[in-house]
Amino acid sequence: MSLQADIERPKAILFDWDNTLVNTWPTIIACYNATFTALGHSPWTEQEVRDRAHGSLRDHFPRLFGERAGEAERVFYETFHRIHLERLEPLPGADLLLARASEAGCYVAVVSNKMGDNLRTEIAHLGWGRWISRAVGARDAARDKPAPDPIHLALDGTGIAPDLDVWMVGDTPADLECAHAAGVLPVFFGSVEIMAERLREFPPRFHARNCHELAALL
Repeated sequence: MSLQADIERPKAILFDWDNTLVNTWPTIIACYNATFTALGHSPWTEQEVRDRAHGSLRDHFPRLFGERAGEAERVFYETFHRIHLERLEPLPGADLLLARASEAGCYVAVVSNKMGDNLRTEIAHLGWGRWISRAVGARDAARDKPAPDPIHLALDGTGIAPDLDVWMVGDTPADLECAHAAGVLPVFFGSVEIMAERLREFPPRFHARNCHELAALL
C-alpha cells in the first residue's frame, strides 16, 4: 500500500485503542455477556458483540438497558477490572508502529471510547507511554466518539490544527465519523471486506489492513 498522491505524511496520528492497537475482543465479549446475564437478558453471540459494541457505555447502555443502565455499567466494570490486564494483547506490530510514528516526528495520541482511567492504565501496563503523548478516553471530553470532542481534546495545546495533516486511525465506523466531524483524515484499520457496507456514509481516505502495513507508510 502507498499513500495517495494528495496525502502527505501526518503531523499527528490519533489511534483508536481497542482492536486497533490491542486485541480486546475477548474481554469485551466477556464483559457484555456477564452484563446481559446479570440483568436477565439473552447474551449476544461473539459476532453480535463485534458488530454492535462500538459506542461508549454512557451512550450505548441507556439504549440497551433503559433505567437499569447504571446497574448494567456497574456489572460490566466489575467484570472488566477482574480480567482486562491479564487478557490485554498487543496486535502484531503495534509497538513497531508506535515507535515508527514517534521516530518520524509525529505527535502520537490515543482517542478511545474506553473509560479514560482504564485506557491509561492499559497503556502504562504495556509501557507504551514513551510513544503516546496523550490518551483521551470516554468521559474525558464533553462527548465521546463519534462526536469530534475527543479529537479536539487530544490536539489541545499542541499547536496542531485538526486538518488533513492529522490522521485518525480506527477499526469502526464511529472512528471514521469522528474523523469526518473533526475535519481530520480518516484511516480505516482492518478488513474493508468485513465492514464495506458500513463505511459508505463516512468513507476512509485510505485503509491499512494491519499495523505492519500502516508502519510501512511512515
